[in-house]
Amino acid sequence: MTEQPDEIRVEQDTLDVLYARLDELRAVTRERLAEVRRSGPSGSPQNRSERDAFATLYEDRAALLDAVEDRLCFGRLDFDDETTRYIGRIGLTDEQHSSILTDWRAPAAQAFYRATAAQRDGVLRRRHLVTSGRRVTGLEDEVLDLSGGAASDLNLSGEGALLAALSAGRTGRMGDIVATIQAEQDTIIRSDLQGALVVQGGPGTGKTAVALHRAAYLLYAHRRLLERSGVLLVGPSQSFLRYIDQVLPSLGETGVVSTTIADILPGIEARGTEEPKIAEIKGRSVFGAIVRRAVSARERVPAQDTRVRVDGYDLVIRRRDIRDAIAKARRHRKPHNLARVTFVREMLNRLAAQYTEQLSYSVESDERGEILEELRSTKEIRVALNLAWMPMSPQKLVEDLYAKPHRLAEAAPELSAADRDALVRAPGSPWTEADVPILDEAAELLGEDDQVARAQARQDAEQREERLEYARQVLEGSGGNGMVSAEALADRFATSGPYLTTAERAEKDRSWTFAHLVVDEAQELSAMAWRMLVRRCPTRSMTIVGDVAQTSSPAGARSWDAMLTPLLRDSWRLTELTVNYRTPEEIASAAQRMAVEAGLPVSRLTSAREVPAALTVHRLAADEVRAHTVEIAVGLLADIRSGGAGQVAVVVPAAEVADVEKMLREIPAAASAGDGLVVASAREVKGLEFDAVVLEEPAALVDGPGGASDLYVAMTRPTRYLHVTHSRDLPAGLVG
Repeated sequence: MTEQPDEIRVEQDTLDVLYARLDELRAVTRERLAEVRRSGPSGSPQNRSERDAFATLYEDRAALLDAVEDRLCFGRLDFDDETTRYIGRIGLTDEQHSSILTDWRAPAAQAFYRATAAQRDGVLRRRHLVTSGRRVTGLEDEVLDLSGGAASDLNLSGEGALLAALSAGRTGRMGDIVATIQAEQDTIIRSDLQGALVVQGGPGTGKTAVALHRAAYLLYAHRRLLERSGVLLVGPSQSFLRYIDQVLPSLGETGVVSTTIADILPGIEARGTEEPKIAEIKGRSVFGAIVRRAVSARERVPAQDTRVRVDGYDLVIRRRDIRDAIAKARRHRKPHNLARVTFVREMLNRLAAQYTEQLSYSVESDERGEILEELRSTKEIRVALNLAWMPMSPQKLVEDLYAKPHRLAEAAPELSAADRDALVRAPGSPWTEADVPILDEAAELLGEDDQVARAQARQDAEQREERLEYARQVLEGSGGNGMVSAEALADRFATSGPYLTTAERAEKDRSWTFAHLVVDEAQELSAMAWRMLVRRCPTRSMTIVGDVAQTSSPAGARSWDAMLTPLLRDSWRLTELTVNYRTPEEIASAAQRMAVEAGLPVSRLTSAREVPAALTVHRLAADEVRAHTVEIAVGLLADIRSGGAGQVAVVVPAAEVADVEKMLREIPAAASAGDGLVVASAREVKGLEFDAVVLEEPAALVDGPGGASDLYVAMTRPTRYLHVTHSRDLPAGLVG
């Protein structure tokens, strides 16, 4: 990075113009919002709906303009034809509608990330702007000239800006990389929307950042296709979602639905815990067939006929009638609860025939309806039909599988007796994360009675056509500014109260399907979890990021091909990230050696930077390890925070976390550190990064359920320093 006073003044003038335009747009948007709010709740229902829709439109626009305050403009391209183009978080035009800032996602900005000395795309110079608030503090220029000598081995774009960003103190929140995206990352971000793109990359390669920027890019490039159904982002934990929650808004996008596997089902709180072995059993793909058999077992022919008396007439609920009615209901191939309507109707008709045969007169059509209703309300008939075809909730079905060994044995002959015994638990036990895909499978097979919903859907379709035409007229009358389509505005008119976002609608609807799916730490997902996610994205348009060398879940993926091909067949493709931007070379090499020795399927990696004394190993007596771990962590945090922000993590086995936290609370310097000092297990720090990590007893992590994968994860979290404290022998390869 260089300081060029004259050039900085030029760029400062440009930045002032851009921020002035941003402030002007903010003021206009807020004034329009205020005008809409001042109109009050008067007028016809259509007028109120129109007001609410425009209020939401302006609120969304205001939120977007506020979110791009930091580093509004970060780049400039100078072309051979002497034209100049500035690159930023969003696109801006002046009052004459001439472009003054190009959105980083636009095709016109692509050269900022991909142009090289060998393939310049007409770019003479690429400039990276370093800003603090609204002030330009530094510049970095790259002259793309073939005569300028060979490029570096890594061919890093904006190396100074990149390394400055990597060296900045961690804040506990992930930042975007929009100003420093590298060519291999940009290729993935702008990859085709169709099919499933699997991004395999080792630690520190920017998989999460690439996935988030790809989501923002796709929403920009394919907004009309994606906006209505939305994009679903699935992360490994709520702490991970909190870590990344500011990235997409800073990129100009607020419409992505974020969740975890544990929270994806409306109305289900999966907060229970269980042994990894039990989670592995539940994650097997065979559980799809197990749930199907459990549902079929609730459609059964009784052992004998049942006699009932209605109004003095004897009726027989015959086994053969039940068998025929079940067969007829199954032929419709509807979910269990929906098909039950056909079964009950068929059985009532057969019983009504018995009833009318005993009457001494012919029955009129209106009287037949009364007979059917009387049969339906007869308790003995209701009980008999329920026993033959029991209406079920997903929770009841799955709970019975766990609580009643005979039902599990009937539905799961593939499982060993030991596996079935491991699944037994008392009714009312809390749901676990591994239960969620099984509950979702049950919900899919059981379904709900949708007769009312179908009638409502027909009526809604007719009304929507009317709203759509009206929305087109509204947009044409207002001049339209491209911020919202007629389809989206029509959907907003449909609400009689405040507009529900895609996230709010999807949160309440288990069957909601998304236009695109983003899955982070995807190697941890079980086969059953994948079945659940594929149902939510029927287009199979997905961005899947992970590293099979970091798989710690027994039910997770050891091979992308083995996990995804059975579900996606040939509709997925694999790409790799090969540069480790996060981890210093010394730490990365130690982690790679250990992983290779442990037989993990590690990806090829090249580290982008070196940090002096990045790795320190402390051999101690067994009774000294914990005290030194805590002491080192507190000292590291003090050193790092002397230069500004920073975070230190202490990584220990899950069972030790509470003890270390207790020790730290008794140390004043640690107790006052806030979120600067984190104590966590290897699984809890997955996907996160810290300035420094203190890793206690690596051999203990290897002995845990995640094995060497957990150690590989823990070793690759720091951006500067890794301290290892131990008394036991280190795993092979950790020290060269």
